[in-house]
Amino acid sequence: MARVKLLEKEEADPMVAQIFQKVEDSGSEVINLLKALAHSPKICRDWNRMGVTILLKGDLSPKLRELAILRVGDLAKSKYEWTKHVPIALMAGANQAQVDALPHWPDADCFDEQERAVLQYTDEVALNIRAADETFGRIAAFLSQKEIVELTTTIGYYGMVSRTLEALQIELES
Repeated sequence: MARVKLLEKEEADPMVAQIFQKVEDSGSEVINLLKALAHSPKICRDWNRMGVTILLKGDLSPKLRELAILRVGDLAKSKYEWTKHVPIALMAGANQAQVDALPHWPDADCFDEQERAVLQYTDEVALNIRAADETFGRIAAFLSQKEIVELTTTIGYYGMVSRTLEALQIELES
């Protein structure tokens, strides 16, 4: 059970209710994470904006983005994050073998050079905050500066998402 009440649209601040309505109007379900964040309307609004931007408005390859998100969720042991993003990763071009191999990706042979570089960068940023110059050089060889910024902010954002989910014990939707 979540450590904070999950607010429904009728209970939420009008700004949050509007966000929930937009989500529903798009044919999506309002996820429990947003219902928890609804306690702080401005955080909920800006959190949602950032998430939408990362998922829908960037230049970074959706497959690389999703591999990084899943790896962050795995490192954080966030079942919610992992469960939500496996289908998205598969739709973005990752295959089931790659998804299954993410917890032990350095030993797996199902990732190409670019994917391995992104996963190494993800590990270093998620675990150590800084990436080694060599690791950065590997991603800079095939990502634009814009894509590097998008990858880095994706890693940071989904680290924050995973930490929030775990700290507040937010459960998956039924």
